[in-house]
Amino acid sequence: MNRKNLMLVLVAILLSATTSIATIKVYEKRQYNADYFSPTAKDKVPVKFASMSDTKIGSTDLTYAAERTVHSVVHVKVKQEVKNSIQEFGDPFFDFFFGQPRSFQQPEATTGAGSGVIISTDGYIVTNNHVIDNATEIEVTLNDKRTFKAKVIGTDPSTDVALIKIEATDLQPITIGNSDNLKVGEWVLAIGNPFNLTSTVTAGIISAKAREMDIVPSERKIESFIQTDAAINPGNSGGALVNTAGELVGINTAIASQTGSYIGYGFAIPTTIVSKVVRDLKDYGIVQRAVLGVKIANINDKLAKDKNLKTMDGAYVDDVVSNSSAKDAGIKQGDIIVAINDVRIKSVAELQEQVAAYRPGDNINVTVNRSNKEITLRVTLKNSSKNTNIVKAVDMDRLGATLEPLSIQTKQRLNYNGGLLVDEVQRGGLFAKAGIYKGFIILKINNKTVSSVKEVKEIYTEALNSEATDKVLLVTGINRAGVIKHYVVDLN
Repeated sequence: MNRKNLMLVLVAILLSATTSIATIKVYEKRQYNADYFSPTAKDKVPVKFASMSDTKIGSTDLTYAAERTVHSVVHVKVKQEVKNSIQEFGDPFFDFFFGQPRSFQQPEATTGAGSGVIISTDGYIVTNNHVIDNATEIEVTLNDKRTFKAKVIGTDPSTDVALIKIEATDLQPITIGNSDNLKVGEWVLAIGNPFNLTSTVTAGIISAKAREMDIVPSERKIESFIQTDAAINPGNSGGALVNTAGELVGINTAIASQTGSYIGYGFAIPTTIVSKVVRDLKDYGIVQRAVLGVKIANINDKLAKDKNLKTMDGAYVDDVVSNSSAKDAGIKQGDIIVAINDVRIKSVAELQEQVAAYRPGDNINVTVNRSNKEITLRVTLKNSSKNTNIVKAVDMDRLGATLEPLSIQTKQRLNYNGGLLVDEVQRGGLFAKAGIYKGFIILKINNKTVSSVKEVKEIYTEALNSEATDKVLLVTGINRAGVIKHYVVDLN
């Protein structure tokens, strides 16, 4: 190639490179100019840049909920007494009939801890019944580290809810929300004091609703738990489950775990139940519990086939109790309860949750599926005594007796799983008037097996509030000579 041609090629390459650089520079400059390129309508593509305000991340920012509620959650520390069996010699009757020396219960102090939620400016705090059960002393520590002694206002073993109170000022009560509005997948916070750590916040979602776990230790338990994967550990019991608005939607109660610590499943009592229980405990000292008076079952594939049911949702009515709310309203065996006051029912747990929100004397609409047609019936709710009277709280001191669970050794000797020992009898009390004395072993009251003071209280309450003219407790047990005896305790 001659010198002239070589020069032409070099000039062409140089011009091409210069043009490319200029084009790049212009593009880099013009890409920030909104008016530079404006495609026609047919060329437009709906594109949206992901700014923080445009994404869903903002909906899971839980700092607002945490800041709004953390000061409403408290640490609850309790002192309790447990009884240890110690052998007592010198009782020939007991030795002869039971083959071993009689044992008695030696009290020993223990401590426990949990959480609670402030619900009013005048010091009312809701927690779990199992947190303060059998407590001889309750101490509450606020988020600001102030400490107060608390007194028990009332307890409800059937729902595992308890209400306590402190005398304090400058409290920050939590806002109570409606757990019925919760959706599966919704974000929630669990706030409590696990492992004695104060003000611990964990996050998760609602995994399920209306869970029936068979964990409340009561024959008349009401279970319709909220399930969450927010971490709930020992010490969280009685703490708050709150939504993203910072509203209380549940009271943390239990975990499903083989180790005792969180493994992914936590359960909380919904506020639909908690709110009603708290109102009753404040107003009456005891829960005014309404019952429909039906024997019900969840619908499964077998039941649906056996009964030729066309729906799997609802609570199947297996039987109707005579003189009950359901009987009076016209609910029949074979009906499927599908709604309470327009709230749809899919299971027995959901039915229990809805009925638990009402008192005896309240009127509700019950929708049933009967022969594949839905009909709505007006029901006036009654209590377990089949009336609408206000149930009075019982004074256990009137019985004039100290009752203790039987030791394991005594249960084995009696070959009986329940029972209570009459440890003390006060002169002038109802037990003393009936002739019951110290050392008597109670097996049944009103034909119901008893193994705890709670069960005695439930039977006592039911008897005292019955419509019977003669209100009595029929106490059956074993005297110190090993003979079955019956005593009538007059409650009038």
